[in-house]
Amino acid sequence: MSASNQVDRTGTKPSLVGQVPGLAYLVSTYSGVSMVFVSREVLQLRELGFRIDVASINPPDRPISDLTAMEAAEAKRTYCIKADGMAAAIVAHLRTAVKEPRGYFRGFLWAVRLGVFDLRRLFFNLMYFTEALMVGTWMKRKQHRHLHVHLGSQAATVGLFVHHVFGFGFSITFHGPDEFYDAKGQYLEQKIAAADFICCISSFARSQLMMLSPYAHWDKFIVSRVGIDTQVFSPRPGSLPRNYFEILCIGRLTPAKGQHLLIEAVDLLERQGRHVRLHLAGQGPDEPSLREHAAKIGNPSCLVFEGPVDQDGICALYAAADLFCLPSFAEGIPCVLMEAMAMEIPCVTTNITGIPELIRDGIDGLLVAPADLDGLVEALAKMMDDQSLRKQIAKNGRIRILERHDLRRNAEELAAIFLERAKG
Repeated sequence: MSASNQVDRTGTKPSLVGQVPGLAYLVSTYSGVSMVFVSREVLQLRELGFRIDVASINPPDRPISDLTAMEAAEAKRTYCIKADGMAAAIVAHLRTAVKEPRGYFRGFLWAVRLGVFDLRRLFFNLMYFTEALMVGTWMKRKQHRHLHVHLGSQAATVGLFVHHVFGFGFSITFHGPDEFYDAKGQYLEQKIAAADFICCISSFARSQLMMLSPYAHWDKFIVSRVGIDTQVFSPRPGSLPRNYFEILCIGRLTPAKGQHLLIEAVDLLERQGRHVRLHLAGQGPDEPSLREHAAKIGNPSCLVFEGPVDQDGICALYAAADLFCLPSFAEGIPCVLMEAMAMEIPCVTTNITGIPELIRDGIDGLLVAPADLDGLVEALAKMMDDQSLRKQIAKNGRIRILERHDLRRNAEELAAIFLERAKG
């Protein structure tokens, strides 16, 4: 297969004749509500014949009893670095220093050099170095020689040290936009130089890496889109007439998601005499201020806080929605938009970063400028008033997902990338 920047979308399952590839994955938190796309990817690649083991810096973001069956099974087989404790860290230091002294001191010097004269940064680098020794020791035990990391932030810094200490192959999937905000602090230049290849979930993400790197590295950047299971997220049965127009928003309750703006928009729609109800699903640091805001609007009962929702319960929320809205200020390409579109729920969201690659305005959904309250109210009202528009956009949305974000097809394309470019 040609080493192109965009893998051919033939839909053909890659041949695994010769050997079953082995890969180590590293993420910050596995399993995590906001990282479910990694679990889906790993499981699909395993179905294609890959031998994949996962390491996580942190334990799951919920108690085991609160995880879905799939998440609990993955958590059980995942190597959790922080749970392994201080004794394992000391063993990793001693073993690597004795068996691979050159790599050990090379990694240590990298930690010191990247820390410059910043004691706080130096401290964190030494922690990343220690975690890298633990990951590398685990990889050797599992007989893996290539490490793939999701997100280009702290976990990728650990991966960078793994590469320099042990010489293993190294690759990253960048989502954006958070990874691009502090390129120097996140050592993006060093990560790009060290990586064998980099997967970008959108052309936008690829463009940001191109902007931040010399032309000599551009051939490392491959657009590899995230996918969802279009059989699980399938069109719901027609809903019965209701007294309220139900708007759903799923996402972490953070400033970047723009939920305060959505509350203002729903309040304005209510003041126009419309019967609308907003369901906010998720948790996060903005929850107290969002609840305080909701209590002050004209009709507080039109807003429902659903709390955190896992993959077992998410489809029920989608099935009850007339419209999905995500008025974000910063995003990669949200999986929740893909899920809603796959279930033929019309979407209103913002015209930012990679989202226009997913939704074409007026075709697959409606796009508004970020922070444009009037534009958001207008788009929501337009959807409420035009049932035929909602139906057409809903059908187009599912077609769009089937064409570009089907999990099985996209996992086959990612498999082809690993077969071609992953070392070891």
